[in-house]
Amino acid sequence: MEGAGEALSPLCRTYIYAIHGYFCEILFVVLILDQDWVFQGPLSACSLLVYGTCGMAMEGIYLQLRGDCCLLTRCTLYTGCIYLWQLGTGYLLRCLGACPWDHSHFHYNFLGLIALEHCLLWFVGALLLERLVIAPTLRLRLGPLWKPKQRPLPKFELSHD
Repeated sequence: MEGAGEALSPLCRTYIYAIHGYFCEILFVVLILDQDWVFQGPLSACSLLVYGTCGMAMEGIYLQLRGDCCLLTRCTLYTGCIYLWQLGTGYLLRCLGACPWDHSHFHYNFLGLIALEHCLLWFVGALLLERLVIAPTLRLRLGPLWKPKQRPLPKFELSHD
């Protein structure tokens, strides 16, 4: 292989994190909340923006602390990041009338935007995100464009036999 290649752009990584988060949300709604494979639920395209930008924030935490902090500490920070991101973006989306979630039915909720009952879920999700999505995504490389080798074209001639 010719060289290491170029790392994925931040926009490309944001897209990967957004799609991953959206897929996990669909699975959570289907498997845990509704238990219905019809896929009718309170999903929103705004979730892509929330998951993509939160994934980039968590990537920044990972890059800054991976050599200095243990996994338990990083996952705790990720969980805090998720809560802050969910609160901030949820409040902004609510002001715009576009917030797709309402956690007010949970006992330990704050403004209906975050719920402490999700703490373990976010912690495990953050662990899986670091190990299965962020670290592998940062290792992805774009190689040079593939060009086919030049081969001589076969010559076809009619012969007079």
